[in-house]
Amino acid sequence: MKTGRRFKHTKSPTGRLLEEAQNLRDEAKLLPHGPLRDAALRKARQTEAAAHMDAWLNSPGLQPPEKDDIPGPN
Repeated sequence: MKTGRRFKHTKSPTGRLLEEAQNLRDEAKLLPHGPLRDAALRKARQTEAAAHMDAWLNSPGLQPPEKDDIPGPN
């Protein structure tokens, strides 16, 4: 059975997302104004938002809700 190539990431998922967002912004600077540039900038904003959400979800300050805070029947 053939296995796929494996490698270890040296950067965190948040770091990789932020790097991709910066690459998209740099690419957008080279494009003329228009739909392609707008799409690249939109993708960069989405990627940055994903990086911030990943950082927030993995932060040590994030706590699960208390049993009393969960809506619904008890």
